[in-house]
Amino acid sequence: MEKEKRYAVLIDADNVAAKYTKYILDEVSNYGIVTYKRVYGDWTRVNLAGWKNMALDNAITPVQQYSYTTGKNATDSAMIIDAMDILYSQNVDGFCIVSSDSDFTRLAIRLRESGMQVIGMGERKTPKPFSTACNAFKYLEVLAEEDVVQSAGDNEPVEMKVLESAIIRIISENANLQEEINIGELGSRLQGRYPDFDVRNYGYSKFSQFIKDFDSLSFRQVGSSILVSQKSDKTDLQRIESALVSIVRSNGSKGYNLGELKKQLCAKFSDFSVKKYGYSKFSRFVENLPSLKIKNNTVMIEEK
Repeated sequence: MEKEKRYAVLIDADNVAAKYTKYILDEVSNYGIVTYKRVYGDWTRVNLAGWKNMALDNAITPVQQYSYTTGKNATDSAMIIDAMDILYSQNVDGFCIVSSDSDFTRLAIRLRESGMQVIGMGERKTPKPFSTACNAFKYLEVLAEEDVVQSAGDNEPVEMKVLESAIIRIISENANLQEEINIGELGSRLQGRYPDFDVRNYGYSKFSQFIKDFDSLSFRQVGSSILVSQKSDKTDLQRIESALVSIVRSNGSKGYNLGELKKQLCAKFSDFSVKKYGYSKFSRFVENLPSLKIKNNTVMIEEK
């Protein structure tokens, strides 16, 4: 098995909100193991208070950097110096630079010139030069939207629902062409997202036993390997499509606003999630239904 790549995650707290922490670390875990976790800022400033508990809970090292001069961002310099120190230590295979600031463009280019894989993350306001300087760039708002977890049922612990959502996302992001993932790799990636995860906490002795209790998953034995995939339910999909068609038709020839349609569907099916069907956006899901079409953000009945 190929050795997992090691990444350094460096976060600019001046330009990134603490609420994105989970999404940042989850996304990097898809690429490899996080060996450095540092967040930079002037912690004497009140607006960075939100980072205190977030850094503590996720074992991120806060790096104090005073703002020596008004209007100058000393955090950028500290991050760049540390990035170069880590580069020369030869202890990592890649970097995740988290900021919406174009000042890190040259750093991303320099790291790539040294053979590093560079993942950039920032908000949609991030200037183009920085995003294109990275091997891959992820918008934090998109990661947050994709990771919305449906509320758990009355008799199901929230923790199990969160884990199930994470498992399904890992499968969709890392599966082979048959949309399957080896159970060993799945376990490793889940552990990467939740370092304190242990099946014994849920009354199991083996990961394979634990995961087989999720009704949303199917399993296939190939030699000594177990491949895991998301269960496909055509009957359920037809039920969802029929409900959407009925909602759109109720508005006559005007069609139905895409956002309102989603609200109506979620009100009817509280457990609905496009991720169950392999999509990250509701619009993509609707576009692939044969009975419906989208024009100018309005959903119409597809005439046959």
